[in-house]
Amino acid sequence: MLDFSFWSIFWAVFNVILLFVLLRIFLFKPINKMLDDRTQSVQKDIDDAERAKKEAEELKAQYSASLSEAKEEAGKLLRKAHDEAETEREAIIRKSHEEAESIVSAAGETIENERRRVIRQAHSQIADLAIEAASKVVGANLDDEKNRRLVDEFLSEEEADSK
Repeated sequence: MLDFSFWSIFWAVFNVILLFVLLRIFLFKPINKMLDDRTQSVQKDIDDAERAKKEAEELKAQYSASLSEAKEEAGKLLRKAHDEAETEREAIIRKSHEEAESIVSAAGETIENERRRVIRQAHSQIADLAIEAASKVVGANLDDEKNRRLVDEFLSEEEADSK
């Protein structure tokens, strides 16, 4: 049944070795080369992805810094605008107070001038009435200028005494 001959074992070993060499040359090398190329391609893709991830993280950090810087700048601008508005408000209030004081002062001067005018007018009317009454009592018309001077002196003395 089984017959072992040297030549048949030799040819069998030779065929297996030849098959192994041919498979190695024509099958294993291209497959290994293809696997190496694929491995390199995958590794390159992984490296590219890591590089892209790092770049994205750097960009994110830059954008975060820019955003926080913009927020800070906006806060400064708001504070500055608020301070300027407060300063302007205080200036307007101060100016309003000054104008009010000026108006009150002018009104006081106007009132004082009007009071003096009314007093002068009243003195004049009182002097005229006093001279007219004295003239009727005495029965003769005296010197108007002299009488007026006497009445004005009397009224000035009374005014000085009342103050």
